[in-house]
Amino acid sequence: MFDPTAFENMKVVVDGAIYDEDLVGRILIIDRNDFLNTAKLSRKYEVSFTDRQDDRVVCTFMMEAGLENLAAELLSSAQSELLAGCQLFVKFSFTHPNEHIYFQKVESCLIDIWGSERTIRQSAILNPFEKRNKIKNETIISFNRLVYEDQIDDILAMVDYMIVSLERLRTII
Repeated sequence: MFDPTAFENMKVVVDGAIYDEDLVGRILIIDRNDFLNTAKLSRKYEVSFTDRQDDRVVCTFMMEAGLENLAAELLSSAQSELLAGCQLFVKFSFTHPNEHIYFQKVESCLIDIWGSERTIRQSAILNPFEKRNKIKNETIISFNRLVYEDQIDDILAMVDYMIVSLERLRTII
């Protein structure tokens, strides 16, 4: 019998939790992608959602696993337990005025929710021909470590953190 990989198991659980929130009307899923890179034998799963009443902020949950992660599960070796996991990222996309105070507020808000041990990286995308002083902000939270299948409860708790982040970011922009 085929035993699914940690990536597949975690993807199914997170996918179910996010779709449950959509079913009860708390969020609206707007995109979902499953990528398989056959050249590098890597996998990536993404699901994007927003608030049903206010779509100014989009949240994207991303999970990635490379060849070394798959090999660690399938081949028995001393390091297999250390690499048999996935990288997780949470991205928020929204538009706001191109003023430094907004970047500071976003940073402070997300540190308050996710903690200071996470890496929070903001990128500004500017259209130089647009007359308005607006930018598109893409903020990515990374966890700086592999996440393992036995931490699935922590991953499920992240769904609430993502929704709270959506709500709080809307008050800033």
